[in-house]
Amino acid sequence: MRQTGMLWAAKKLLSRNSFRVGVALVLAVMCALPIAAQSKMADEKQPMYGYVAFWVFPRDKWTELEKGNAETEAMLQKAMQSGALVNYGTDDVLVHSTEGPTHDNWWSSMSIAGILNTLEQVRGANLANNTNIRNSANKHWDAFTISRYYNWKPGSYKGAYTRVSYFRFKPDAPDDGLKTLAVNGLVPFYEKLLASGAIIEYEIDEEYIHTENPAGFWAVVVSPNAEGLDKVATGLRDYMKTSPLFGPAAGGMIDWTSHRDYLMRTNATFK
Repeated sequence: MRQTGMLWAAKKLLSRNSFRVGVALVLAVMCALPIAAQSKMADEKQPMYGYVAFWVFPRDKWTELEKGNAETEAMLQKAMQSGALVNYGTDDVLVHSTEGPTHDNWWSSMSIAGILNTLEQVRGANLANNTNIRNSANKHWDAFTISRYYNWKPGSYKGAYTRVSYFRFKPDAPDDGLKTLAVNGLVPFYEKLLASGAIIEYEIDEEYIHTENPAGFWAVVVSPNAEGLDKVATGLRDYMKTSPLFGPAAGGMIDWTSHRDYLMRTNATFK
């Protein structure tokens, strides 16, 4: 999906130390689990590809986006019905920066062809419509991602919240660092949140077409409402209290000075 997150997230302010340390502890604890337990908790899935179009719109154009998004979503819905896509949505950025986007739209597919064929349809429609809101954008850029760790609850959601966290591995981190963190830490934690209803989707993304540092990745969670974000934070604190082991695994692999966060309001449909 996004990088969620994503490309621009690598340029944001450092997140609060409490959140950073909390994630580090969770990952460290999970990385200490035996291999047998690890393999039962999470496995790589079939690659899911994602495309995100980032936009910077003048503030006086924001109210016009609803119409423009509706036109695009109609095409994306047809693509999902045909089997080309597995999810799609739009985001309004809530925590703005001087260099980041104000909005984005995105879709995901289990194939590269699904991403690109949908992109051609959307681009063609936008180019043919001279009044399309996207022609007024001050800036635009894209991300093409791949995820092997993801899950969601099917359905359409309005006014959800997406939090994307960007991380970058240290130069000496092992080649399987992402798999280690995902299988042994992030995925089991996210699956509990998904089962409880605190989140409706998660994914861990890397760039498929690299335009940023290839050592980076994005952890994305979507909560159905603001209360869901509180449940995520509470779940993290509770997990820290009940977990007996705290090791240096995550801290040893991740360059925490590069960590950034991204928060937005989301409308999304998951197959």
